Amino acid sequence: MSSLSRELVFLILQFLDEEKFKETVHKLEQESGFFFNMKYFEDEVQNGNWDDVEKYLSGFTKVDDNRYSMKIFFEIRKQKYLEALDKHDRSKAVEILVKDLKVFASFNEELFKEITQLLTLENFRENEQLSKYGDTKSARAIMLVELKKLIEANPLFRDKLQFPNLKNSRLRTLINQSLNWQHQLCKNPRPNPDIKTLFVDHSCGQPNGARAPSPANNPLLGPLPKAGGFPPLGAHGPFQPTPGPGPVPTPLAGWMSNPPAVAHPSVSGSAIGLGGPSIPAALKHPRTPPTNPTLDFPSADSDHMSKRTRTMGINEEVNLPINVLPVSFPGHSSSHTQAFNAPDDLPKTVARTLNQGSSPMSMDFHPIQQTLLLVGTNVGDIGLWEVGSRDKLVLRNFKVWDLGACSMPMQAALVKDPGVSVNRVIWSPDGSLFGVAYSRHIVQIYSYHGGDDVRQHLEIDAHIGGVNDLAFSHPNKQLCVITCGDDKTIKVWDAATGARQYTFEGHDAPVYSVCPHYKENIQFIFSTALDGKIKAWLYDNMGSRVDYEAPGRWCTTMAYSADGTRLFSCGTSKDGESHIVEWNESEGAVKRTYIGFRKRSLGVVQFDTTKNRFLAAGDDFSIKYWDMDNTQLLMSVDADGGLPASPRIRFNKDGALLAVSSNENGIKILANSDGLRLLRTFENLSYDAASRTPEASKPAINPISAAAAAAAATSAGLAERVGSVGSISGVNGDTRNMPDVKPRITEESNDKSKIWKLTEISESSQCRSLKLPENMRVTKISRLIYTNSGNAILALASNAIHLLWKWQRNERNSSGKATAAISPQLWQPSSGILMTNDVADMNPEESVSCFALSKNDSYVMSASGGKISLFNMMTFKTMTTFMAPPPAATFLAFHPQDNNIIAIGMDDNTIQIYNVRVDEVKSKLKGHSKRITGLAFSHVLNVLVSSGADSQICVWSSDGWEKQKAKYLQLPPGRTTAAQSDTRVQFHHDQIHFLVVHETQLAIYETSKLECVKQWVQRESSAPISHATFSCDSQLIYACFLDATVCVFTASHLRLRCRINPSVYLSPSVLSNLNVHPMVIAAHPQEPNQFALGLSDGVVHVFEPLESEGKWGVPPPAENGSTSNVAASSPVGGSGSEQGAR
Repeated sequence: MSSLSRELVFLILQFLDEEKFKETVHKLEQESGFFFNMKYFEDEVQNGNWDDVEKYLSGFTKVDDNRYSMKIFFEIRKQKYLEALDKHDRSKAVEILVKDLKVFASFNEELFKEITQLLTLENFRENEQLSKYGDTKSARAIMLVELKKLIEANPLFRDKLQFPNLKNSRLRTLINQSLNWQHQLCKNPRPNPDIKTLFVDHSCGQPNGARAPSPANNPLLGPLPKAGGFPPLGAHGPFQPTPGPGPVPTPLAGWMSNPPAVAHPSVSGSAIGLGGPSIPAALKHPRTPPTNPTLDFPSADSDHMSKRTRTMGINEEVNLPINVLPVSFPGHSSSHTQAFNAPDDLPKTVARTLNQGSSPMSMDFHPIQQTLLLVGTNVGDIGLWEVGSRDKLVLRNFKVWDLGACSMPMQAALVKDPGVSVNRVIWSPDGSLFGVAYSRHIVQIYSYHGGDDVRQHLEIDAHIGGVNDLAFSHPNKQLCVITCGDDKTIKVWDAATGARQYTFEGHDAPVYSVCPHYKENIQFIFSTALDGKIKAWLYDNMGSRVDYEAPGRWCTTMAYSADGTRLFSCGTSKDGESHIVEWNESEGAVKRTYIGFRKRSLGVVQFDTTKNRFLAAGDDFSIKYWDMDNTQLLMSVDADGGLPASPRIRFNKDGALLAVSSNENGIKILANSDGLRLLRTFENLSYDAASRTPEASKPAINPISAAAAAAAATSAGLAERVGSVGSISGVNGDTRNMPDVKPRITEESNDKSKIWKLTEISESSQCRSLKLPENMRVTKISRLIYTNSGNAILALASNAIHLLWKWQRNERNSSGKATAAISPQLWQPSSGILMTNDVADMNPEESVSCFALSKNDSYVMSASGGKISLFNMMTFKTMTTFMAPPPAATFLAFHPQDNNIIAIGMDDNTIQIYNVRVDEVKSKLKGHSKRITGLAFSHVLNVLVSSGADSQICVWSSDGWEKQKAKYLQLPPGRTTAAQSDTRVQFHHDQIHFLVVHETQLAIYETSKLECVKQWVQRESSAPISHATFSCDSQLIYACFLDATVCVFTASHLRLRCRINPSVYLSPSVLSNLNVHPMVIAAHPQEPNQFALGLSDGVVHVFEPLESEGKWGVPPPAENGSTSNVAASSPVGGSGSEQGAR
């Protein structure tokens, strides 16, 4: 039904109500399903007209649509049953039990038995849960309160509880307007026409009997002067409109015949039962029919929906009108989050050749230590390689840990044929565990403690036959293992205990692969089977939501791009035909098919994704690469020959390395320039991490402690020599904190015979610095950031104007990245407009400025005391504004997994969790006593850390937004700070520790315990800290001070290593002005040794060390003589606390 037809139904409903056609009104409401009349529903329930109640509901939902619908029908039928028992009408009660309540037995058999037992009681109030049941009237009233909550929470009713805000007799008014218009067209209009019918167009009689042309058939008519109008046809009072929420976007709409919806916070989540109304736990995720209009999958009514629901959202970055496409800077693809030159940056150089001893079947790089490769082979062996040093750290042959605990079919299968192959190896998201799926029944989970310390954690007899795939996921904040197998099932296991949580049945063939993911906080699993079927499952017992055919059928795997926004599948048929396709998730259809496979592949093709831009597959004795946005083959690499027909492949986290299986049990490591640089750091170095790894107990497997254990293990091993090149992956997707970081050599070991000396830089010749072209319209730089691509710097001045400096790609700057060697262009679009924030009625110089940049650099969200603005970075146009003060925004941060969600710090001391798509504040967090000055998300721990001008730090769950911990900053004894002193927070690359910046100190905190593990305190007589930031690899901290000094610290132990004096970058005339100092400092997203300063006089400077030096100073010795990672640092108060010596 079209949008106008839908609106016509509302006009007819209003007319029928005004004319008192009561029964017809409610019949049309039910048959159209457009408006749920809550008042009528309440009256029918109060009167006990149960048949009419259910008949009316049937126009909007069925019993099994979702958990809310099931609960609504259950409560109604339970009440009807109890009323029959109360009247001692046993036959009626039995009839209700058999006809109405038995449908719920399949979901909760025990409950149905308990309901049945009520028949044996003289008075059902003898049941403890029903002891407080009063009379019929009060029971119905109590039930109605809960029913209203359930209806309001049910997504099927979400856009049907409000009647449009119409003026009285709107249909009559439209008819009058039409008649007036028709009368205006009459050649001889009569002053008081007599209207006798609406069935044909009106026309006043003419002398020759001709009629005026119908207005509907004369589109060229312009506006005409109004003639004498017709009197109104009469009016009655309209329905009273009530506000209601907009539709809930669902990520699997289109894929699902019954997509899930988001739970309503005010409704109880407990199971259905005899007592107070509640929601069945077994129905954790509701389902909605495909007719439910959503923003992701527009229905025929989407035009109408858009009029009532704010449609501007951020999907990948921002959902904008169709004619406004995201664009990026010249020389960089608009579709990609990284500046990436194909094919130069693809790993195609053979850098290492390893011999595993048996044929590799599956490989996976560690999510943090990106040169650590896990391998599973065709004879069941597990290998762990440090590919940089070519050392095989671990080799484990297949062995059942506890044969007695295995099932008899498993034991019999091993006796019959002891041969076992590895089907899949994979690391957990934080790298503290890895899982191995075998071709016989079992899965083994190991815990990893750094170096060669691998320990048995869990052995699960998972499936009858082979276990074909394995994955890790985090549903309900709990790390789980997902497996699939030859027995046609998918199972979910607790990663800590091995307890089975879910079994998904529905495939008609062995399940070949699983792909867990989540969007908009909805967790789901895709699965593929050997018959080519793709199904999707929620973590509930409601069955599959999808049944699709995979191109290629037979062996198909699925994978998302690193940022979680694009879905791909790769399949090989029994005839050897291979396909890689991209899916349109909103429609469940193939979006594009990539070309370039051998006509008859000689094996099952494996594929992988990298950089949010490239696909790779092993086919035809080579590795083939595609650009995600181009179906044509980009290039093919044979890796110097020696590859099997369909080689196994796996990228590391940042895409710099690619592991490829080769003939004769070999593995080739292909690298790009960054990968080669990373591997060179291991040349001539023996790997001795195991000897330095502190003995650690078996970790409790939860997102916080497991990640902390991995970080601690890493610190004692490779982290001492190689900077963290990537960040810990979230369960799905990357974030702003995981850029394409260029690897670099971390601190070389200190020769204790040499006396360490602080590097002082006092002259401009001692480093490279560049003053960016000035803009005379600004006075003070309030905020500063590099774009994610690294080719531009964005500044927000105190007068609400944004400045954008862009480096061009040319002969002198082949990468096009920001550099101190070449001056950039102060960029503006051809229109000449500026990105200027709304400033309300206040002086912007006195307000707090803040901004946040989208991951693809296309949009910036910004505020300067007024409304928050969303700007297009290419056109500088204001896309929208929202949230007018008071309160005013003081800090902005995008949610790492859902760019529609923004955390907004306010000057009223609260944090608002705002959904851009539906223009709604989802939560308001209260805990600070002064304005919010810092926000940072951890996608590993699923927390938000906030800081305020009250010097307090709070940790909030980003799932339910509850406050987990809070602590005040440890100020030096006797020190007082300014009344509104800013405290900033920023997460370390490990996503477990974070940096706290205050005018008195720098500190490193561990998040789960909110403990300060390192602290550097500025001397009382010295200038306060104005700002500080981690380098892109978190190995350094850059800090600027109010005396215009810049200091560089080694992050692992917060020791000063280099000091840059003001004379390096300020002219003598500026130096004499004591008011000029750095306001903010920003680090380049890929170059660890580059940073930029924004000054109080509106100038921005970029700094890099001399090319001959390559780094800022020499790392100082740590307190214990080693450069330990922050996770192993000393607590504050001991050697961990250091008085600033600037």
